[in-house]
Amino acid sequence: MISTLFFRLKALIFLFLFCGSLAAQKPLKDSTEVPEPKSFITQHKISVGSSLLNFVANASETYLKDDEGSPVASIWTVSYTKSNVTDLTKRPVTFVFNGGPGSASVWLHMGLFGPQLVKVDSDAKQDDGAAPYTLVQNEQSLLDVSDFVFIDPVGTGFSKVIGKGEVSDYWGLNEDASSIAKFIRLWVSENNRWLSPKYLAGESFGTTRAAAVANTLENDGQNMSLNGLILISQALDYAGSTSIDDNITSYLTYLPSMAATAWYHKKAGMGKDLAAFVQEAREFTYNEYAPALLKGNYLPLEDSKVIANKLSYFIGLKEDYILRSNLRILMGRFQRKLLEEDGLSIGRLDGRFMGDEVDKIAETPRLGDPASYQISGAYTAGINHHLLNYLKVKMDRPYLTSNNQIGEKWRWRTVADGQYWEPTPVNVTRKLAETMKRNSEMKVLVANGYYDLICPFFDAEYTFSRNGISSARVNLSYYETGHMMYVHEPDFIKLTKDIREFYTNQ
Repeated sequence: MISTLFFRLKALIFLFLFCGSLAAQKPLKDSTEVPEPKSFITQHKISVGSSLLNFVANASETYLKDDEGSPVASIWTVSYTKSNVTDLTKRPVTFVFNGGPGSASVWLHMGLFGPQLVKVDSDAKQDDGAAPYTLVQNEQSLLDVSDFVFIDPVGTGFSKVIGKGEVSDYWGLNEDASSIAKFIRLWVSENNRWLSPKYLAGESFGTTRAAAVANTLENDGQNMSLNGLILISQALDYAGSTSIDDNITSYLTYLPSMAATAWYHKKAGMGKDLAAFVQEAREFTYNEYAPALLKGNYLPLEDSKVIANKLSYFIGLKEDYILRSNLRILMGRFQRKLLEEDGLSIGRLDGRFMGDEVDKIAETPRLGDPASYQISGAYTAGINHHLLNYLKVKMDRPYLTSNNQIGEKWRWRTVADGQYWEPTPVNVTRKLAETMKRNSEMKVLVANGYYDLICPFFDAEYTFSRNGISSARVNLSYYETGHMMYVHEPDFIKLTKDIREFYTNQ
């Protein structure tokens, strides 16, 4: 009897272990299982001038699907739409994104277009420190002239691949444009906005994206023509915004911004008006600096000394250093050298900012960009507070304001695998030119900061004066600040005024 029970018990143990082994080999839950998309809808009011405007906020996920109809990506967006609009065909909608690639829409959301704004030191004299930070109502809100949809591309914000989706399908120049265009068509259809005026607003790489998306929207059997693009700190042709050895274009395009920044820090142009000093720098760049660089070693030493002397006049660095640099000053070195005697580095995104370096003799900034790290804490806290308290969002994952993995894995290749392709600087300017030729109503506003040392204003002038662009439909505006001109209060007001005129003049 005991023997029989023993063998039965042994068999049961074996069966238990065998089934347990099978269970361990089989996932407890299908990894491609996709839950229902989340949506958080709230009602709000905001003062615009002397009027009170009612609007609806919808913070939600939209699922992109593959050719078989399976969800493969979740795009997180926040839309603000005016309530009780009787005729949607007269109501514009603007789709907004930042750049990177790898940045969520937090900067334009909480710095310019959103109903609540993060406030940092307008004069770039103090960093954001630690919490608490200041959030205020957007007193210059543009919600009276347009609805806004803030888009976080895959891998940023709450957006991610789902189901059988792969990040490689989204982390690339063409792939990104395709996914954003697909989302825009979905949103427009779901919200019955095909007859509404439509705009794109992007910053930095977001302007690269805007040009690519505008071009992509004309294809795929669903042609969508846009009314306009708002390009903040444009980056359409990277030859003019990539400071590396031997890139002659960048030495030219960056020089006027260096001059403006040296003027700001009182290292050059003393007693001169900024606009007049910048114009001097433009003329020197066109008429003397460009020919000198093109001559290279054929330029006589005496002529080199003349150019070095004039460069010193414009950018505030010592003539001997400029000569030893072969008349070519890389941006990272300019950031360190301008205020080197004070042990400070200036910002790249905004030359007004200054960072106190640990290594006082480093050739380039070691701490990073003070124009970024001195405000990013406030913006990160601000968007999270806004999502939780203003929009009542409850998600099961962190909101990523940036994702470095995206930049590391980004695919810049513009043709399919297997096709011949030789790497060149990124350039979507021709795409924009072709789009504007096919759509004679599309206009472009280009906002430029004088102290932007990553996307220089002179590069915008250089880009939009060629490449087949219809310049009569392009408006270049200038601000005495840097890349994110909205962090400077006077220019935030000027920028919103310029954008409002851009909408209403349409």
